[in-house]
Amino acid sequence: MAPEDNRSEEIQDDEVIGRALGRSLMVLAAIAVLVAAGFLVQALLRPAPQEETRTDISLPQEREVAQEKLPTIPLQDLTRQAGIDWRHVNGMEGEKLLPETMGGGVAVFDYDRDGDADLLFVGGTTWEWSKKPEANPRSLCLFANEGDWQFRDVTAEAGLQANFYAMGPAVGDVDNDGWPDLFVSAVGSNRFYRNQQGKFVEQTTDSGLSGKPSAWSTGATWFDYDNDGLLDLFVCDYVLWSRELDLSLGFKLTGVGRAYGQPTLFTGSQSSLFHNEGGGKFRDVSQEMGIHVLNENTAVPVGKGLAVMAIDADQDGWQDLIVANDTVQNFLFMNMEGQRFEELGVSMGVAFDRSGNATGAMGIDCAFLRNDDSLAIAIGNFANEQSSLYMTRGALPSFTDQAMVTGLGPLSRLNLTFGMCFADLDLDGRQDLFCSNGHLEEEISKVQTTQRYAQPPQFFWNAGAGQSSEFVLLGELEVGSDALQPMVGRGAAYGDLDQDGDLDMILVANGGLPRVLRNDQSLGHHWLRLKLQGGDASNRDAFGARVRVRTNAASMTRWHTSTRSYLSQSEPELTFGLGDAQAIERVEVRWPSGHSEAFDVEIDRQHLIVEGEGVSL
Repeated sequence: MAPEDNRSEEIQDDEVIGRALGRSLMVLAAIAVLVAAGFLVQALLRPAPQEETRTDISLPQEREVAQEKLPTIPLQDLTRQAGIDWRHVNGMEGEKLLPETMGGGVAVFDYDRDGDADLLFVGGTTWEWSKKPEANPRSLCLFANEGDWQFRDVTAEAGLQANFYAMGPAVGDVDNDGWPDLFVSAVGSNRFYRNQQGKFVEQTTDSGLSGKPSAWSTGATWFDYDNDGLLDLFVCDYVLWSRELDLSLGFKLTGVGRAYGQPTLFTGSQSSLFHNEGGGKFRDVSQEMGIHVLNENTAVPVGKGLAVMAIDADQDGWQDLIVANDTVQNFLFMNMEGQRFEELGVSMGVAFDRSGNATGAMGIDCAFLRNDDSLAIAIGNFANEQSSLYMTRGALPSFTDQAMVTGLGPLSRLNLTFGMCFADLDLDGRQDLFCSNGHLEEEISKVQTTQRYAQPPQFFWNAGAGQSSEFVLLGELEVGSDALQPMVGRGAAYGDLDQDGDLDMILVANGGLPRVLRNDQSLGHHWLRLKLQGGDASNRDAFGARVRVRTNAASMTRWHTSTRSYLSQSEPELTFGLGDAQAIERVEVRWPSGHSEAFDVEIDRQHLIVEGEGVSL
């Protein structure tokens, strides 16, 4: 191609490039105009800046709470020194049958009327199919209080030598002759013994209290539901159980093997109410009185009762019943003036925990915890379930679970709690709470690192509702090392075994020795002990009476009742701690008959109060 032609092409190319560059500049200019317009629009539409306002925030102030010094309540283990050598027999031989891990219990009462508290321990036996039968299982073992912390085994001379799979005692004067009679629940037929001036005579068959031979009865209580002056009997039944059924269910723990069965897989059972017909005869009135509770959908019994306590929940003068059920809803049988019971646990707020769940409920006790009309119901629950503390607001007969807000809940969550009792251990005028703990599985720590088979008892001091925590867990500095030794705890009770005015404690171990703890507190607090005796219109034990003690500083109320805790019964005498009070203004008693009386009494003494007759030492 010629050079001229090349120049011509170059000129043409420059013209093309120039025109393209011009167009590009025009596009860029247009884009710049659009962007500028966009910024202008945003500027015009942007709201005017608001004037900043500052708000001063006041942080909540921590509530000032007076912290009281923890009391020293030394509890010394005198079991061996006292001559108590009984050991609970549970029949364990490797089959892991559920009843083996559920006993035993204790009753504190003056069987021979010599003026001091005796101890009846209740345990099981080896099974009838056992390969290693126990020569002397001591299913019942009665120790007479000889004074000065010495006890003597009087089981044989008192007529209580027996061999059966016993569960728990219930003591009451069924014939109003002044001698306490004895009912014992069992796996199989129950037993009833009449006390004939310190000698027990079995009258199970004649009384009508044996129950079904295939039943498994647990907690029981004497109370006068129709206020006719004679004690009636309520008996919890747990689940439908047999060895064959238990073995067929094949319970296992990972890495351990055969395990004790869960009550959720056993069918529930019906508890029983027996009316005292007089003359040592009783009639089963369970169904007609509304005690039978059935599942509305399946018609299967709902209850799996382990403990029962008679209380007057609505304070109308008629004794109601609170039943601790294992893994199903708790029952509150409201007494309709002796004509019938209505089960109102759900509507009254005691059926479930605060989350609406049923718990593995074991032991139970009730108290006027805050020295007012607010009634508290404490129930010990399974491991990893906090204990329940259902409370009313004043005299209103509806409950809410206040275990968390009182401090009891978090400190009780890990333990498996069976026995529990309200008792004023330091005599300061507020009722404390002690608990007997222990697991079911010996090797539970292999699958749950936070759990132990043997667990230490717990002693909760009642610091009062005005403190940062109403319940404070006492440690070794306060109660001593003896009290906190781990055990496979079941039943628990209290009584003034040495007549010094404060309450000693008895804890029962499954498959082991019990623990009798002497209360050595020396805080200088005053006290009052009352023994009640009903008149012609009330039962002689005066079960169902309400007692109120007034001082210039406080008003304290107690219900007088039969059994409490788990498979256990504490002494019948009522102990009131008076703290620093120097005198009592008056004692008011509302008897089961409905009759009320007021009395003048002296402090630091035990008094006998007889309905219609007055006070004596």
